[in-house]
Amino acid sequence: MKLIYIKRESNIKELYRTRTGLMKSKVTSITKYFMGVPIKTIHTYKQIYQGRKNNAIEKMLFI
Repeated sequence: MKLIYIKRESNIKELYRTRTGLMKSKVTSITKYFMGVPIKTIHTYKQIYQGRKNNAIEKMLFI
């Protein structure tokens, strides 16, 4: 077993935004461990993409 290691975990959490309301999104956190005990959360990021991305060329074709 390693003394110090880094582990990445993904969870699905419910987030509330004023524009979109309540939504479920994937939250990934990178945590540093020492002998199996979490010491510090290094980074946390959320995947909040909804729908498809707008393309400027597609908009020009529909005008």
